[in-house]
Amino acid sequence: MTDIRFPTMEVKGKIAIVTGAGQGLGRWMALGLAHAGADIVVSEINPQTGKAVADEVQKMGRRALFIATDVSRVDSIQAMVDRVVHEWGRIDILVNNAGINVRKKAEEVTPEDFDGVTAVNLRGAYFCAQAVGKVMLQQKQGRIINIASAAGFLVRSGIPNSVYSVTKAGIIMMTKALAAEWSPYNINVNAIAPGYFATPLTAPRLKDPKAWQAIMDSTPLKRVGKAEDIVGPVVFLASDAAAFITGACLFVDGGRTVL
Repeated sequence: MTDIRFPTMEVKGKIAIVTGAGQGLGRWMALGLAHAGADIVVSEINPQTGKAVADEVQKMGRRALFIATDVSRVDSIQAMVDRVVHEWGRIDILVNNAGINVRKKAEEVTPEDFDGVTAVNLRGAYFCAQAVGKVMLQQKQGRIINIASAAGFLVRSGIPNSVYSVTKAGIIMMTKALAAEWSPYNINVNAIAPGYFATPLTAPRLKDPKAWQAIMDSTPLKRVGKAEDIVGPVVFLASDAAAFITGACLFVDGGRTVL
């Protein structure tokens, strides 16, 4: 008889918030967590896509709650969290995914561009973590998964991505800082740093033959990510299988960051 407790990669009965869940990575991760057993809060600024994803979750046999949320506004974040706690009683998992980008050369970036991207990608993620973290501190348990990017770790010549890269580098350090502060309360805080995935955010670059070739040249696995490539990591970090992992950044990038 073994003395090992074998953990599972299931999240049955857990309550998970996924921000920016209306499309792309957010939608995939929301559906992946639902498939693994979680009830899903679809936190999304676009009512049309947000409701559509909530309907998909319900068709999978899980509860779904769509809440229109603008993560650039702290009052909108707090209203979302308050509603989840009021209706469902607790929050077990937060996937901090909402993000935008402005692809301009550094010398062309305006203060409005900078403020818009940082308001969603960094400030929004921070205050989502704070609002949910306060609930998890009372519960003395929780999982926060911040979506960073390979762009927060390295740059590629010819890709004007300075503001986005700043925000994603900030997410990686924010993850470490919150992990250190909240570890005494059984709150695990980790990050996932995706490389290129076939999402609406990357669609313009993926349609450009030169950009596509550059992506292939810098990705050892010679392809872009698919839905199943991001679902596995997020379910793993949300599950008991990752109980001893906190403050980590998992690169899910086809090997891009090794070059």
